Amino acid sequence: MERETGRVVADVTIEAGEDGHRRLLDVARRKAAERAWAIEDCRNVTGALERFLLRAGERVIRVHPKLMAGERKVARQPGKSDVIDATAVARAAIREDDLPVAYLAGPEREIAWLVDHRAQLVAERTRVACRLRWVLHDLDPGLQPPKRGLNDAAALERLDRQLAGLDPIAQVRIGRRLVERLGQLNLQISGLARELAPLVRRRHALLLAVPGCGVITAARLIAEIANVGRFRSDAKLASYAGVAPIPASSGLQQRHRLNRAGNRQLNAALHAIALTQARIHAPARDYLARRRSDGKTPKEGLRALKRHLARHIYRLFTTIPQPRRAAAAVRRHRAVGTLLDIGADSESALPAAGAQRLGSRWSPSASSRPDRPATTSTRPSRTRARPPRSRRALRTTTSEGARPPAVGSAGVPPRSHSTGSWPATS
Repeated sequence: MERETGRVVADVTIEAGEDGHRRLLDVARRKAAERAWAIEDCRNVTGALERFLLRAGERVIRVHPKLMAGERKVARQPGKSDVIDATAVARAAIREDDLPVAYLAGPEREIAWLVDHRAQLVAERTRVACRLRWVLHDLDPGLQPPKRGLNDAAALERLDRQLAGLDPIAQVRIGRRLVERLGQLNLQISGLARELAPLVRRRHALLLAVPGCGVITAARLIAEIANVGRFRSDAKLASYAGVAPIPASSGLQQRHRLNRAGNRQLNAALHAIALTQARIHAPARDYLARRRSDGKTPKEGLRALKRHLARHIYRLFTTIPQPRRAAAAVRRHRAVGTLLDIGADSESALPAAGAQRLGSRWSPSASSRPDRPATTSTRPSRTRARPPRSRRALRTTTSEGARPPAVGSAGVPPRSHSTGSWPATS
């Protein structure tokens, strides 16, 4: 299809496979010297074609199915066929300028397969456990294990011995098979968690230093975010995760509503971190308390915390350390504390030395210790890229008896006037 006119140049139907993909590429090369491929984003269905084109050096654009469906509704030709669908995908790609560009997946693809398989096994374990509890309740309510006892190998062995002592009727035999299946699922789930741990540390060890983010949650973040370069800002990532509020204003009434769209797997990972931080992380608890004092409901405060987490996760992904320096970066990160210290402001949460060690652009002009008054250095700067306007400014100090900076609710001073470019997080 021509981009300028939207005219269909040619259409071809191929078989799904390596030979068909090669034939399709040959036809496209004969028709156009410069081209781009628009593919409906059905990952597992179109993944083989997408990877083939990317390996061949082609540019591939992913079109969301809802865009194609909207284009097909307003098309002049009614009905549905492969040609109609392909035309709708191409025209949607021409109409939308900000569609995601496909890329060849790296180590995150292996992590995604493992974490998805583990999630399916966990769902199967839940189903088998519910079935076993009904069998035990009908057989003898006294056989019911504790609430989380079916995840324990010792509890399962004890339950199997109890069932073995009963008459071998059909119900007892089914119960023993369910117990055996639960034991197998527990071993597979724990084995996948052990397999994911080194992959996560090798790929992005800093995620494990975030309070409330364990191996499984970090693996989910890596799998769903994948190539962070496709997000131009943390706001794009927040919108993709469904944690950015949607404007719902009218006239003079300014309000926002909950975003129920977005990547729900990524949203669930951020929600798990937010719930854990709301329970054990002091800066997050202080932040939620301030939101409630501002009139926000607990749910609204939790949504705001998830938005802060999306910003923090984006900054971590855009500063992935090299594998050899990952361990040292984690030690520095833990020594300084998480970047998402929202006791007063995100910028004021980092001490100056820690911010410089982490390579941030945040450079406060006041001391980060609350027991020292804020002073201006009398030593001129060594860099001459941005000289001061006058030498008098270099000799300026605070007057005697200057009050020290106020201490925020998390034990850190509020944000001073900084030369950094981090956005405010109020």
